[in-house]
Amino acid sequence: MSDNTPSAANREPRIEHFPVAFFAMIMGLIGLSIAWDRAQETFGMAFDMGGALRWFGLGLFGLILVMYLAKLVLFSEAVVKEWQHPIQLNFFPTISISMILLGIALLPSLPGVAAVFWMLGSALHLLLTLYVVSIWIHHDRFEIHHINPAWFIPIVGNALVPIAGVPLGYTELSWFFFSIAMLFWLILFTIIIYRMLFHQPLPDRLMPTFFILIAPPAVGFIAYIELAGLAEGSGLDGFARVLYYSSLFLTLLLLTQVGRFVRLHYFISWWAYSFPLAAVTIATLIMFEITGLLAFAVIGWTLLSLVTLVVIFLLYRTAVAVGSRSICVPHL
Repeated sequence: MSDNTPSAANREPRIEHFPVAFFAMIMGLIGLSIAWDRAQETFGMAFDMGGALRWFGLGLFGLILVMYLAKLVLFSEAVVKEWQHPIQLNFFPTISISMILLGIALLPSLPGVAAVFWMLGSALHLLLTLYVVSIWIHHDRFEIHHINPAWFIPIVGNALVPIAGVPLGYTELSWFFFSIAMLFWLILFTIIIYRMLFHQPLPDRLMPTFFILIAPPAVGFIAYIELAGLAEGSGLDGFARVLYYSSLFLTLLLLTQVGRFVRLHYFISWWAYSFPLAAVTIATLIMFEITGLLAFAVIGWTLLSLVTLVVIFLLYRTAVAVGSRSICVPHL
């Protein structure tokens, strides 16, 4: 799906090659809308950037969902091929994660609609998590080079559930999902670090997924704040600090590697930059709210500006790729 794909491939039905990874766009957009909502609440801003992003993301979610359902109807064998792929399989939970994020984003303004998105998304995500983990356990085709940070996607969704689940009154269910996320975060992080140290590097197409490493501790921090009631002014505990500072360190580490990322050709996987940066931005704004330390306000504003520019750039590059018919084409 790079910009250098031969034009002959463009003559094939493009919907057949519409990737499930397109739902990562929704994760980035809604994640950014929640970050702006948090900033507006924290700093008392009058304009509603979060609301505009929220409705744009909801509309885009509907469009992408319709297109992927069309692919399912017209080219079901292509969907089955993605479903059975050791890497692409992990992008199917971006559908349920998008629904959970929409539930979080809509909760303040449309709690009834938000509850429906949250319930459907959480139920679907549990089913997808059970299926993906079962495949991991009983596989007969995975090799060490198949694992990459995208394997965190099914895990991150579980950590998102408590963010709306606790306000909706589902505290014990939220702890259940949170426990799944924390358990498999540690397991997968160890395996991925091992792969990076002792095996071949990730291919360019998957390099942006390194940013997904930020998401589990950042989202875990936000969820734990809700679960432990720390947002109500009781201060931070040690576990909350470990989660936040782990995400901040990984963010700094990856930002020092920016030279490697800017040299990559555009792939739809570039959207992996967006949601993790939005998550650590939200976590930083929460740190400022709880501690009142000016440093977190500065870091929060810096990250919010960065992720906003990243999403704008990703929208532009995706539009260019769609216009030049260099996306939704067969892999070489």
